[in-house]
Amino acid sequence: STIVVLENVQEKVKDCMLIMLVENISGLSEDDGDFCLEIIPEIRAAVVTFTGNTDAEEFAKKLNQNHRAKQQNITARCLEQTKSVRAENIPPNTPSDYITVYFENKKNGGAQVVSVQQLPDEDAAIITFSDYKGNA
Repeated sequence: STIVVLENVQEKVKDCMLIMLVENISGLSEDDGDFCLEIIPEIRAAVVTFTGNTDAEEFAKKLNQNHRAKQQNITARCLEQTKSVRAENIPPNTPSDYITVYFENKKNGGAQVVSVQQLPDEDAAIITFSDYKGNA
């Protein structure tokens, strides 16, 4: 995987600080397109996606040993590949066949859907694909 999850990211931590931390540890540059970072405040995390042949496991190990990351209580782990995604904001009473056809459409990924588990109380669904590449 070339995706690393940074956990325990406090609300007060700005994305520019995390970007500089990733740059300092990896030797890469966000400006050059070597990686992108997305903060997910709801789960106090950030996702770092490397675009090149970066060893994500080595990066996660280095970040977990970094004194600045330790000061902030930030930890890193590689994001495991999954065959399932959660889709949100699905209108009530949407047929699961429609969701299946939507995700199997080439414009929306074109992957073979194995199952759709609807969560009507949450206006969401868990879509499982036959291959993990389908949810990229």
